[in-house]
Amino acid sequence: MDGVIRTSEKVLKPQERASLALRGLYRAFGYKPYKMSKFEEYDLYVRNKDFLVSDRVITFTGEGGKLLALKPDVTLSIIKNTPESPTGVNKVYYNETVYRAEAVSGHGDYAEIMQTGLECFGNIDSYNVCEVVLLALDSLAAISDKHILELSHMGILSELLDAAGLSGEKRAKMLSCIGEKNRAGVMSVCAQASLDTAMTEKFTSLVSAYGKISEVVDKLDAFCVTDRAKQALCELKELADTLEKCGAAQNVWIDFSVVNDMRYYSGIVFRGFIDSVPTGVLSGGRYDNLLAKMGREGGAIGFAVYLDHLERLDKKSSEYDADVFLIYGENDNNADIFKAIKKLSADGKSLMSGREKPENINCREVVYMDSFGE
Repeated sequence: MDGVIRTSEKVLKPQERASLALRGLYRAFGYKPYKMSKFEEYDLYVRNKDFLVSDRVITFTGEGGKLLALKPDVTLSIIKNTPESPTGVNKVYYNETVYRAEAVSGHGDYAEIMQTGLECFGNIDSYNVCEVVLLALDSLAAISDKHILELSHMGILSELLDAAGLSGEKRAKMLSCIGEKNRAGVMSVCAQASLDTAMTEKFTSLVSAYGKISEVVDKLDAFCVTDRAKQALCELKELADTLEKCGAAQNVWIDFSVVNDMRYYSGIVFRGFIDSVPTGVLSGGRYDNLLAKMGREGGAIGFAVYLDHLERLDKKSSEYDADVFLIYGENDNNADIFKAIKKLSADGKSLMSGREKPENINCREVVYMDSFGE
């Protein structure tokens, strides 16, 4: 044979193409690969169960009687097992499968969830935060030209909740209503907490604070009721300026319905969407509080891309069994048939072949051997 048939990216599934592209992107910015062991001590997840998407974890007893867990989360493992970098900043990326209870029913089967993502933690600065947000945008762009990153800042929201004196059940209810953009629910909580008109207006306006970051960020001063909130807004404005200078601001929107657990997240939080997929394919944020809880100094920010959600992008191609069906005759030479398949597949097309095409096989194109010259 005069060569080999090389695998083209065209024959890869969207999840596989994304995984390859993202790993290359993260390596280019100095992120090192992290490989998670299949099992961690269950105690790690018990201590931080509120950080998990689901508190239902697959467990078993290992040698020595220790209770072990089957990969419910990657971030916790990274923070626990990554030694401090000589530079003071740890930058790692991963490509892992985690195991979580299916969210639909809350009970029943567990699902395998493919993730690719990165974490940046330690003595991080404003550049590191901007870099992670820009890499989140580049990650979405690597998957689809049509994408958007929605973000908010937990510092602004938490300070507003504190200023309103909301705690316990009322605080949780308010967060839930804001996350759902439930204006009526927000007004109900304000009434139950006997908040004055001015404070009620701040909360209801926050729900409506939505739009391109360049257009909305300067309108957020009204929600900054403390110095810490004003500092949080300064961080958002610095990020907005960086995005504008990098030509990326048009795909970033302010949306305070992007909320995460305040026991862990302390700064910018975000989620990413692409066209044709109805749910978020990326989520992340700054989680300094988790880092402190795990005994590490500094700050932390990262995100995960949920590769499973990209299966929808493969729907059209899955309508076909192959791109091309090659029909050869009884008198065609075997070597010529092989060479024809090799030629057709050179640009990434998937092939099926036979002396006739079965009726139940669906292909984009049918090609006959007599169309190939010597």
